[in-house]
Amino acid sequence: MTDSCLYESPFGVLCIEERDGKITKLNLQQKEPANRNKKPSALLREACRQLDEYFEGKRRQFDLPFYYEGTFFQRRVWEELRKIPYGETRSYEDIAVQVGNPKAQRAIGQANNRNPLLIIVPCHRVIHKNGDISGFACGIEAKRYLLDLETRSQEQ
Repeated sequence: MTDSCLYESPFGVLCIEERDGKITKLNLQQKEPANRNKKPSALLREACRQLDEYFEGKRRQFDLPFYYEGTFFQRRVWEELRKIPYGETRSYEDIAVQVGNPKAQRAIGQANNRNPLLIIVPCHRVIHKNGDISGFACGIEAKRYLLDLETRSQEQ
């Protein structure tokens, strides 16, 4: 059974979905989810609590059971994204090298775009080799906000 709740983030409403005791989606909400529960489960409440801590600059890593569906390549990319330390960035080329396919930079971008667990799987930490910021499901301003949040939190 799938359950969901909404979370008001600094850059828009996020939808968190849970299935079988694992978080399966965290994305920008475009419309009211059909399976939204007015009384979120303990896991959804915990996800919201951890997001609160993250946005307050107090949490650097999420401790939630999760599951994501994707191709073998996408899952490899998402696992590499999880290895990027809080407050740091990697280039699309860096990730391509890490997954063993140095010329797959465009495919890395596509896998980032399909990341079902925004913030938990930190695709916002991937930028261009020259430092340019682009491509984020919630928009460039949201990506910049997240990167700045992590930089500021490290300085404290």
